[in-house]
Formats: sequence, structure tokens, C-alpha cells
Amino acid sequence: MKSRISPAVLRGSALALAAALTLSACGGGGGNDAGGAAPEEVSADDVQAALETGGDLTVWAWEPTLEKVVEDFEAEYPNVNIDLVNAGTGNDQYTALQNAIAAGSGVPDVAQVEYYALPQFALAESVKDLTGYGAGDLQDTFSPGPWSSVQANEGIYGLPMDSGPMALFYNTDVFEKYGVEVPTTWEEYVEAARTLHEADPNVYIANDTGDAGFATSLIWQAGGQPYQVDGTDVTVNFSDEGSTKFAETWQQLLDEDLLAPISSWSDEWYQGLGNGTIATLSTGAWMPGNFTSGIPQAAGQWRAAPLPQWEEGQTASAENGGSSLTIPAASEQGALAYAFLDYANVGDGVQTRIDGGAFPATSAQLQSEEFLNTEFEYFGGQKANEIFAESAQNVPEGWSYLPFQVYANSIFNDTAGQAYVSDTPLSEGLKNWQDASVKYGNEQGFTV
Repeated sequence: MKSRISPAVLRGSALALAAALTLSACGGGGGNDAGGAAPEEVSADDVQAALETGGDLTVWAWEPTLEKVVEDFEAEYPNVNIDLVNAGTGNDQYTALQNAIAAGSGVPDVAQVEYYALPQFALAESVKDLTGYGAGDLQDTFSPGPWSSVQANEGIYGLPMDSGPMALFYNTDVFEKYGVEVPTTWEEYVEAARTLHEADPNVYIANDTGDAGFATSLIWQAGGQPYQVDGTDVTVNFSDEGSTKFAETWQQLLDEDLLAPISSWSDEWYQGLGNGTIATLSTGAWMPGNFTSGIPQAAGQWRAAPLPQWEEGQTASAENGGSSLTIPAASEQGALAYAFLDYANVGDGVQTRIDGGAFPATSAQLQSEEFLNTEFEYFGGQKANEIFAESAQNVPEGWSYLPFQVYANSIFNDTAGQAYVSDTPLSEGLKNWQDASVKYGNEQGFTV
């Protein structure tokens, strides 16, 4: 599920994490490449024994489908009692989690952490490296994007819970009304934006007021790798080819006022998606549920298509959103907690969550006939999972997030985001974002 958090909250969470990051970046014991302790060894027999013995687990998560997973898990393992706590969505929870870690009390045994935020907790050694639990054997279980997103410094710091392979959602009524073909490249997308807005000045191909996650996803799709991370050695470079492709294309849309100046998740945004004044949405495969609940009046009008390509004939996609389940380092119930992670993200809990509307990160489900043949009534009976599953397999490898990505995202609107509201070129805005991220990283003890 995509979290929707204001920049102010993001910044507060980032500052709450800064102290732990500084300590981790500046030193620590030996054992792995990040400078921390070697991962603890917990065998499958240990995990099974923990299930038989039972005990209490506290799970912090906001994802609603986990309620049924917890219910089923407790029914199957009656000696285990789970307290499922919603400590806040996304960064609200991260702040609470870091406060508990700093206080040395109240830390949960399992915590939901989004992929972009996970490196921050991993480097601070706030969550356990699951390599010693046998997590490395699960590589083929998950699709490439989510699997790479739970790894840092040769460790595995969570199990993927869901994913957000991107697609282009488009309003068929709008495109048919104005005789515009659904774009297959970003160049065609710009042309479609011009045609639609010229035909009706109230119609925009999309909204965008500046969003760090969206910008980095499109850079990822374009083959960009602006972040390189090796322990505490970090490189930030928004002048690479992928970043340049994004900046040059998006600059055309900004210069010609072809993007609706409407913030996502606002009432005006829902209205625009519902009345056809916002004609497309490029986002993760977790979006269909939001269409159904938030824009019921447009049922039957929308469809999903592959994300437009930067080069004609390519098939590259990217991830946008998604999260993992982690085990905080302070938990003394590692074996039992891992049993829950395995059940929820690898075992029977996966189908339970799919039935509840979640989009899986597991290859078996993404390839199953039942999943692929699911017809979406909202999308006019389209088998949209075929689009999403293909997207999941076409995510370029090699992407990294910063070990202080929460903070970096929080300053996007103050730097790169100025291009959306002023005459600042987007390339210059990205350079300003780069410089501010470098400055912060060095202040926190990284070598950037």
C-alpha cells in the first residue's frame, strides 16, 4: 500500500532517525561489510520449535490485509498470540519505532517498513539481518524489484510483503472522445498531453506538483542509478543518463503547463480522476483498490496499460511503493517473529492478502493462471494483472535507495520541486536536491 505523508512529517521522521544513523555511520563492531555484528544463526528447526513453544508477538503494521493473516496464523498455531498494532502509517510509524529503539523499551517484534526507508533502518542496525535465518534461499520466491529492495551491504533486512510494479492507468472515454492513441513512449505521452489540453484546456494528461517517489521511479525505469551505496560510502549523481532523460522530457510538460497543478490524494485530485480532467495516472499496481473506493463514479472508464517507454520497443518498468516485514534488532523473539514473516510473505498468508486486495511480491502468484485471469470489473472486465505481472518482471536491476532516503525525500519539494512552481529548470532542481542530500549525508557521518 502506498503511504501518503506530508513533507513535514517526512522531515520529522528523518530527524528522529539521524542520531542512530550517525552512530552507525561513524563506527561499530566487525562482522559484516556494514561494520556491524555478524547475523545471528537461526535454523528451520529453531523456528519450528518456537512455533510449538509459542509466545507473544507484537506486530506494528498499517496494512489492512494483515488482520486476516494474523487471525489465520493464530488459528493454525494456537500457542502464539499476536498483538497487531497500527502505530501510524509509514513515517508516523518510523518515528514511533525509532523513539522506542532509542528508549530501549516498547520495540515491536515485527515492523512493516517500506522499501525506500529500509536502508535507513538497516544501516542503523535497527533491524535484524535475516541471512542467518535462511532468507537467502528465498531469492527465487520474489520478483526482482522487491527482492533487491530488501538487501543492503550483502544482508537481507526484511521479507517483501507487496510490490508496486508500475503501469499507466488511463481514462478510455477521454482518449476516445479526442481521438488520441494511448501512448507507448514518453515522447508520445508528451504529444498526447498537448493534443488533449489543446482540445480542452480543462483536461490534463496527468497531475504533478512534484513527488520524490514518482521522479525516482521514472529515473529508475530510464536506467538511471543516481544512488550508489557501499556501506557508509555513498554517491549521489543526478546527471546520469536516466536522470537526464527524465528531466528533459518532464521539462517539456512543465514548460507548456501540460500537468494539472493538483496534489495527489487531495479531494481535487479524486474529482479530476472522476470527471475526466485528469486523463492518466502512472503509478504502482496497488492502485486499483483506490480507484474502486475513491472514484466509484468512473467505473468502466479506466484501463491499465504498460508504462510508456523511454526508447521505442523497450519493455522496462519500475517499482513505485511496496513494503517489507522486518524484525527489529531489539526483539528477543527472533525465531517466532521469523515464523510469522515466513507465513505472511511466503506461506499461506500470501493468498490471504491477495484475496484482500493486496498486490503480491511472490513470483508464483504473479505467474499463476488464477491470478493472471482475474477480471477487474472496475476496468471493464480487463485482466489487468497480466499488465502488472509483466511489469514486475521488467524492473531493471541495480537500483539503490540512500541510507537516508526518508530525509532526502522530505527535501524534494524545497529543491527539485521548485521546478514545478517556478522558472527553475528541473535539471537544476535535481542538482540542488543532489547537493542538499550530499551535504546532509556528510553531516551525518557518511562519505558522500
